[in-house]
Amino acid sequence: MANKRVLIAPSLLAADPMNFGADLRSAEEAGADMHHVDVMDGHFVPNLTYGIPLVKALKKHCRIPLDVHIMVSNPDLVALDYVEAGADILVFHVEAAVHSHRLIQAIHGKGAKAGIAVNPGTSLLMVEPLLPYVDLVNIMSVNPGFGGQSFIPESVERISALRKMLEAICRVDDVFIQVDGGINSETVESVVNAGANLLVAGTFFYGAPDRKQAVRILRGES
Repeated sequence: MANKRVLIAPSLLAADPMNFGADLRSAEEAGADMHHVDVMDGHFVPNLTYGIPLVKALKKHCRIPLDVHIMVSNPDLVALDYVEAGADILVFHVEAAVHSHRLIQAIHGKGAKAGIAVNPGTSLLMVEPLLPYVDLVNIMSVNPGFGGQSFIPESVERISALRKMLEAICRVDDVFIQVDGGINSETVESVVNAGANLLVAGTFFYGAPDRKQAVRILRGES
């Protein structure tokens, strides 16, 4: 997974559920690099969203990878089900997993990329032992559970700290630093300057009158 340019992953959470097909096509036509699918179970986070049937349906129609972020209380039990359903990247939370290292190995064994997510109130020390093995780290820049939240400013320092951790083990070119929550024209520059190279954008992208322009703004091309 090359990460020389900033990649954009529009979050399906902000799309119109009655028009998923059209919204997915518009994201691809706008230049998105992958679709971000937020799975919430109503236990680990206070919301309930999509499940395995939707991931299967999306996989049949998408022309770009599916980045599936499972915000669930039992990732060790269900992660591989989402991979089998079509997740190209499976991201789980270190706060919820019982055996994170084993789960990363199992995801790789199914042929998918493995990512770990970390909440704003969780120390990055929890992810440090896993950095030699993962393909992606998702720095949550809002508290997970709902779309449209405001960016937590302290997230910028966490992105920078994560980049330094990756530099220390010579993996800064191998692991995506993904930032998820409150990404828009006002926050994008600071997170990219800190080291982020994969941006999840929901409201800013799907709420934009010109989605191609939204992608250009997030990539710093406009």
